Formats: sequence, C-alpha cells, structure tokens
Amino acid sequence: MFVLVVDKNRKPLNPCHPARARKFLKSGRAAVLRRYPFTIMLKNVEEKPNSVYQEYRLKLDPGSRTTGIAILKNEKIIWAAELNHRGYSIKKSLESRRILRQGRRNRHTRYRKPRFDNRKRPDGWLAPSLQHRVLTTRTWVNRLMRFCPISAISMELVRFDTQLMQNPEISGTEYQQGELVGYEVRQYLLTKWGRQCVYCGKEGVPLEVEHIHPKSKGGSNRVSNLTLSCVKCNQRKGNKPIEEFLKKKPDLLAQILGQVKRPLKDAAAVNSTRWALYRALSETGLPVETGTGGRTKFNRTRQEFPKTHWLDAACVGKSTPDKLQVLIDKPLTITSTGHGTRQMCRTDKYGFPVRYVPRNKFVKGFQTGDIVKAIVTKGKKIGAYIGRVAVRTTGSFNVSTVNALVQGINHKYCSHVHGKDGYRYSF
Repeated sequence: MFVLVVDKNRKPLNPCHPARARKFLKSGRAAVLRRYPFTIMLKNVEEKPNSVYQEYRLKLDPGSRTTGIAILKNEKIIWAAELNHRGYSIKKSLESRRILRQGRRNRHTRYRKPRFDNRKRPDGWLAPSLQHRVLTTRTWVNRLMRFCPISAISMELVRFDTQLMQNPEISGTEYQQGELVGYEVRQYLLTKWGRQCVYCGKEGVPLEVEHIHPKSKGGSNRVSNLTLSCVKCNQRKGNKPIEEFLKKKPDLLAQILGQVKRPLKDAAAVNSTRWALYRALSETGLPVETGTGGRTKFNRTRQEFPKTHWLDAACVGKSTPDKLQVLIDKPLTITSTGHGTRQMCRTDKYGFPVRYVPRNKFVKGFQTGDIVKAIVTKGKKIGAYIGRVAVRTTGSFNVSTVNALVQGINHKYCSHVHGKDGYRYSF
C-alpha cells in the first residue's frame, strides 16, 4: 500500500512507495504525521506552483455494514480500505433507550406535560443509524482529500435497477445493452439468497437463475419468482412446482417461501442513504461519477477479482480501466467504534448502579481508546505491548493488544502511537 505524503504546510503531495517513504524517514527528511492512514510529512519540501500532480480517483462502494474505499492512479490501485459501520448497534442503543424511557413514564413520578409540537422532522431526515453511514463515509472522504490530491470521485449510486428486475427486456439506456443485461437481477439474487443453492446449500459452485413457479406453468420473470440453484438441483426440479419438488422437506419449503417475501434490510439501508451520500460528496467540489451494482460486478468479473468490498470499490463506474493492477496486499480495516457514552454510571444486569465514571477523561495525558506503545522494563510484565489503553485515575492502565489484555501497566511506560478518533484499525 502506498504511503500518503504532505508537505510542511500540510498540502497533499503525490503518494510514494513504502520503500521511498522508509528512506525519507531514515534520513530525517520526513516525519510521521499520522499512523492511520499512514501519512508522512516532508520537512524541507513545500507545494510549488508548477508542480506536476497525477490524477488520483477515489472510489466508493457504499454498503449497509461495510463500505469499500479505493484510490486509483490511472490503472493502479495504490490504497484501499474497508470501513465497517455500526448502524445496527446504534439502532439497538436507541431501542434500549426507548424501553428505559417508557419505563420511567409508566412509573409514578412527577407529571410531565405531553410534547407534540417539537416532533417535526426536517426535509431529508434520516434515522440516526442511517445518517451514521453517510457521516462516517463523508468523514473519511474529507480525510483522504487532505492527504492525497484526489481529482475525482466515483461511487456506486444504484445497487439494484428495479425497472430491469421487473422487466428484463427493457432497453433504452447504454449500460443495459449488450453484455451487461441481466447483471442487476443476478446481483440482487446473489445478495438475497446468500450466494448458495437454495435446495442443497452448496457454495462455490456455478449457480443458475431458477423459477420457483415454473414458467411453463404460468410463472413470471418477476424477481419475486426467481431464486438460485446449482445445475444438478435445477435439472432435478425441472418444471415441477416447488411444493411437489420439496414435499419431503417441509421445513426447507417453508424457509424458501418465507425468504421470497422477506425484505432486504441491507439493501433498504443502502437505497435510503444513496442520495444523501451523493449530495454529501457533491459538496466537496469534485466531479462525482456514479455507477450501478450490475456494472460493478461486470467490471469485477471481467478483471477476475474475488468478491471483496475494496475490490468492488475499485471496479465502480465507467472509468474503470480494462485491466487493473493491484499494488497492495491487504486493505486497511477501519471499524467505527464511536466516542464512548455519556452514561454517568455503569449498571449490573438488573439495572442497579455499580460504579461511576470519572468526570475527567484524561489521566496523565492519556484517555481511554488511545493507541499506545508500552515498554515495560521491570516487574512481572516485562516486554513491549501495542494496543488500546483503558485509563484509570490511579495511573495504572490496561492495554488491550491483538492477543490478550495486559492489566496494571504504569503510565510511565506508555507513549502515544495514535490518538482516539472513534475508529479501530487493523490489517
């Protein structure tokens, strides 16, 4: 993965190869500005008016749970990340708060006048769990723009083309002609049915689009009548009704018929936030290219790439080159963790307070969530530890590493690596 570079005035420069960045750091010509994303600052170089900058395109594959991010330099993928959202945890927290508030209102407490006039929602309002996906994606777009001279943005705007799903013979637009026809329906079915045969459960085998109610007996091509099956199960079923084919498997029959009418929560979340995200990206002032999920899959299949979020992001839109060159091994995994809670005390499983949270978040210059490096030189815990710290007012911290939790490390052994910013990073 290439290293992001800025000058001494923090203006973005062209990203460089890790070997070159290592030479800059060893010679003292550069210093580490940020660990995540890894960015260096050149000490004696500043932006020149006639500097030659290359074209860098930021590509996004928005998802309900994970958003893929990739930076392309012409046909080369030089930087990539996968941003994990916490929309569903926000939804659970809101539901928990709602239950607690309902309990308080039902108890014999002081009378509170009903408030109905302040319940109006502005135009374009999104639920907090949905707004979180837009805000975190916009945050990382703005962050990458500060460290890389990005000139254009591409995003997957439409996951599923509903017109093409309802009428596969539709025509009139360029991307639905030729080889790309049918990719929208297949992408929808792969997502809905878990990329496996619904009859035998096999994965990693060629799958065919199968009519639940046979077409020869009046079945339609509507997406609600389509599913996926392997070649063997498709031939065994033939033109039999699904009730006859699965008469010896009533549990599987009930599961399939229930899945047919079950809505896609993830798809609904993406469709609800796509235009809000598009407007947020347009506010950056850069040209924003849009593409469909079918085109993304078509480009990825043509490149023979595996199914991953960051490779899907690299294949978004018409601007995708015919042949992409991948210059990274692993993407940066960014997990949204939030900035803690405003809860004044912690409770046990029965709801009774057990301990209170100190008002001051900083202890000896550290706060819970910072990434630190602890080098212990004496005692029972001799060694070097890198991980997230949980502070205590006594100055004895806990460091959570990749392998284990190390307790009781004195603050004198700790040094900052990366400050708390509401995200967890890994490779």
